[in-house]
Parts: sequence; structure tokens; C-alpha cells
Amino acid sequence: MILSRSKGVVLSVVLSVLMISGCATPLSSGQKQEYRGYQAKGLAVEEKNPGAAAALGILPGFGSFYVREYGAGVVNLLLWPASILWDPMSGYQGAQSINYYATKQKIDQLKDKEITQLEDQLMMETIDNREYVSAKREIDNKYSAY
Repeated sequence: MILSRSKGVVLSVVLSVLMISGCATPLSSGQKQEYRGYQAKGLAVEEKNPGAAAALGILPGFGSFYVREYGAGVVNLLLWPASILWDPMSGYQGAQSINYYATKQKIDQLKDKEITQLEDQLMMETIDNREYVSAKREIDNKYSAY
């Protein structure tokens, strides 16, 4: 009896750790606002659909699997149907997070490329410092969320 009880405690601890470590970290309010700004400028990337992630969360572990949270997906599969209480939200937040970071990466790449081209023009003396500063400001504004 004690042996089966300790197995239950160990299993509970392992499942809890897996569930906590696999859950998607929601975006902060500042990150959400920044992403909305990128959406307004047409710069946002949507790798994962948050609505689809939430809908898939109703199925056993599918919301977590969809947003690449495989450990959480397995735990949610094992804890289904109780996981219906949290997996849709976890999937939604995971999709938002994936989209935010994909957008940040895309914007950084595009901005770096344009600034490198601008710096090359400055080095080749096809533009002067004043033109460089003005053009760099335009690039910064173009890739800003606000």
C-alpha cells in the first residue's frame, strides 16, 4: 500500500513538472501591444493561428502539439478531459508567442539588411552623414511597432 501510494505521489510530481515546464509563456501586455503595432503596419508574421490553437485545445493535447509544446501535449493527452480547462488557453497563448517572436526575427532581419545597405552607401561615399542619419531614422520608423 505504501509503495503504490509513493508511486502515485511520484507520478503526480512528474506530471506537474512536465505540465509546468511545457506550458507556453503568455506575452506581456507590452509585447501584445507591440505585436498589434506590427499588425497595423502589415509587418506581423502569423506562423500559427491562435484561434485554431484554442480550438485544437479541446482535443486531447492537440492545442499544445500545434504550438510545439510536445511535453505539455503528452501531459494534456494523459489528463484529458480535464485538460480541456487549460489547453485551449495554453494553445492560444502559445500561438501568440510563436507569432510575436517570428515577427521580431523577421523585422530584425529586414532592418539589419536595410541598415547594412545604407552603411555600404556611406562607406562608398554615395551619401553623406546627413543623408545617412535621415535614411536611418526612416528605417527605424519603418520597422518600429509604434
